[in-house]
Amino acid sequence: MNIGIVNDLKIALHALTHIVQGMPNVTLAWTALDGEEAVAKCAANKPDLILMDLIMPKMDGVEATRQIMRKTPCPILVVTATIEGNASRVFEALGAGALDAVETPRFEQSLDGSGGDRLRAKIEQIRRNQRIVVKPIASNVIHKAHASDQSCATPIVILGASTGGPQALATVLRSFKQPINFAVVIVQHLDTAFVPGFRNWLSHETGFAVRAALPGDRAVAGSVSVASSDRHLQITSAGVFIETDIPMEALHKPSVDSLMLGAAGTKLCGVAALLTGMGRDGATGLLALRKSGWATIAQDAATSIVWGMPGAAVQCLAAEQVLAIELIGPAIQVALTRKPKPNHV
Repeated sequence: MNIGIVNDLKIALHALTHIVQGMPNVTLAWTALDGEEAVAKCAANKPDLILMDLIMPKMDGVEATRQIMRKTPCPILVVTATIEGNASRVFEALGAGALDAVETPRFEQSLDGSGGDRLRAKIEQIRRNQRIVVKPIASNVIHKAHASDQSCATPIVILGASTGGPQALATVLRSFKQPINFAVVIVQHLDTAFVPGFRNWLSHETGFAVRAALPGDRAVAGSVSVASSDRHLQITSAGVFIETDIPMEALHKPSVDSLMLGAAGTKLCGVAALLTGMGRDGATGLLALRKSGWATIAQDAATSIVWGMPGAAVQCLAAEQVLAIELIGPAIQVALTRKPKPNHV
């Protein structure tokens, strides 16, 4: 795996270089001191991953991410010194196509091995994701009744996303006319340290009071809840949130699949949508929900930053509808009120 590092602070550059060069099967491709240099170097020598700082001279990390994703798309991991101070920039970069964000390890920690573990784990996770080959899953789905045909006091809307997810999620939520008569539950692949900032950012962008989905809390009508720990989130038939560490081998914690598969085994009903993201997390869960009678949607390739997760859902016939991001919110509301005819896939 070849990695490019972008950071204008020499001490941070040294720390990141030390970590990268100490990892097995990882090679340092190049370093850049600002976003402008990074765009040029990526065009000349596209790496497998870029570690991108946010605040830099000439061109910041957000604009560099936009330009790289437009000109020479490449996986980008935001590496920033502070979370709270850079929250808005972090989510701008994630909306522009960055995969995730992690704090910059201190130089002395990178030398003694006490720091950088989270960064190493993120790099390894991305490396593993890049090896995943999406294969169609054989399916004979018999579509059941939708939420409007079932006895369902509070319909649930499950949204799963990864790369490019923050902006996609904001677009969907903004399309809902408040107050909503359903509960929204979100799994966004994101370093847990950034989740509080993500909730605040999403609240500001959409007008919803976005909350953490905490064990024992209930998904009630009008609520928007985000998986907020490093454990899998699930929901019971009574709409109560629980957490679990199973499956242990999941690439992501929390995973979209865990939430969706758990919901498929309950009496809950509603709509589930799989949005832009790398890998295939959520495809199996979306298929299970479709078989259980939920309405299911996947974001289309044209409006996805990475058509991995929704693409996998389309390939395994998990998605009833494949829609542009701006159409998903309205489609969810229609699906919650319609009375469709049963169909066969």
